[in-house]
Amino acid sequence: MVLAMESLNRLLHCWILLISLLFVVNGQFPSTLEGPFKPVTVPVNYSIIGQVTSLPVNDNPPLSPEIEFQPQQISLSLSSDLSSVWVSWITGEYQIGDDIEPLDPQSVASVVQYGVYKSGRNNLAAGSSFIYSQQYPNEDPNNYTSGIIHRVLVTGLDPDTMYEYQCGDPSIPAMSEVHYFRTMPSPSKDYPSRVAVVGGLGLTYNTSTTISHMAANHPDLALLVGDLSFADLYCTNGTLCDFQNCSFPQSPLQETYQPRWDHWGRFMQILTATVPTMVIEGDHEIEKQADDPTFTAYNYRFAFPSDESGSTLYYSFNAGGIHFVMLGAYVPYDKSSDQYKWLERDLFNVNRSVTPWLVAAWHPPWYSTYKDHYREAECMRVEMEELLYKHGVDIVFNGHVNAYERSNRVYNYTLDPCGPVHITVGSGGNEMNLTLEHADEPGNCPDPSNTPDRFMGGSCGFNFTSGPAAGNFCWNEQPEYSAYRESSFGYGILEVKNQTHALWMWYRNQDRYSVGTDGIYIVRQPDRCPS
Repeated sequence: MVLAMESLNRLLHCWILLISLLFVVNGQFPSTLEGPFKPVTVPVNYSIIGQVTSLPVNDNPPLSPEIEFQPQQISLSLSSDLSSVWVSWITGEYQIGDDIEPLDPQSVASVVQYGVYKSGRNNLAAGSSFIYSQQYPNEDPNNYTSGIIHRVLVTGLDPDTMYEYQCGDPSIPAMSEVHYFRTMPSPSKDYPSRVAVVGGLGLTYNTSTTISHMAANHPDLALLVGDLSFADLYCTNGTLCDFQNCSFPQSPLQETYQPRWDHWGRFMQILTATVPTMVIEGDHEIEKQADDPTFTAYNYRFAFPSDESGSTLYYSFNAGGIHFVMLGAYVPYDKSSDQYKWLERDLFNVNRSVTPWLVAAWHPPWYSTYKDHYREAECMRVEMEELLYKHGVDIVFNGHVNAYERSNRVYNYTLDPCGPVHITVGSGGNEMNLTLEHADEPGNCPDPSNTPDRFMGGSCGFNFTSGPAAGNFCWNEQPEYSAYRESSFGYGILEVKNQTHALWMWYRNQDRYSVGTDGIYIVRQPDRCPS
């Protein structure tokens, strides 16, 4: 048995070397101009498949503050203005129960002391503070009230400049350690050197490897494409939920253990306190409450550049010469919706001479070939794909599926040199295991009627009408629009080199942080394609 496993591992090692040789020729990565590429499926490395183990946060909460009201869960995010950055943090401890007295948000000041790196922190910015609650039905005794959430907009910043800062209340005193960040470069002049992309993080040992590897690659910006803390997989008593034995199993609501968010925020601070981090919601952020609110933790815990969109569930921002559009899959997206109308305006106003690159991100993928969540977001694709194509979106990032996949350029399931490259990066760590099965394998194709949009209602599933899969809901082999797929934990990094070339690299947890497995130059053709 041991010899068999060693032989399998040798074969896998040889396979990865072969893939690497295919992707790197004379020190150069292939480009989308050489595509479309023949589909590749990397064999499953069963040595990394096993029971997913959560970090022991209940026994030893990570980075728990030692001083009362000392800032914790510090995070940075971009605003709609190049010269400003949001700083968020939490002070005080959360409380659980009905007979509690919430912390007073006005009892602790929200102050950021900052300045150019090594020039002193002589500038001050003040902001606001608040708390939120998560209420459960049936008089559940584990209702949650957060610590004090602070949010400060730091303004007057120069582009592409390193800053140092502390946050907290200097009058207590209860200030954070000194942290550092670099502002985004000016549009049309430069690009963030490295944009890290990941989804499905959770709080497991796999998450720890992902974040430590990602931090070691020194990104300038991070995109988290949904499914963040997975608090909704835990019962209100903090145990992993068996949904048949929840404390309110007859309720349409799902239990959620909100302290998981606090543990996750403390853990993520190693990244979020120094790297501006932009998030978009996944289905695990819905967390419906007794009186019907949804996305409460998501809305309160993160800051968003949402002035123009009017929503935290969809918004846009610039990072140097890249315009990012973050879309919501769990709010209305049909052509009569506020989101669609906002998206039309936003894309119409993009100046490609200032921000040549147009990148979109949302949670459930349109072009995943895995069995789990196969064509689940078909209604969203039907409503929005044409609009994104017409405006020349270059790259799409998704999560949701616990695996990695990169498409050839595709539009409406057809290979198209002007279509976006769709990249699913949903295996950052999560609280479940990797997705292994593909919809094109025998016996795995779901019935179209079993793939409805769970949150918007209805079903847009249809059988293909042309091509090799005509008359069927699934292909019987890896579809031609799927260029590369692999079931491994990891993340990706986008490096935009200039107005037309960007390098995408997929990094697996089982490799060294500096070793990428799937690499390709994504090349824009503005003279050929719509923009």
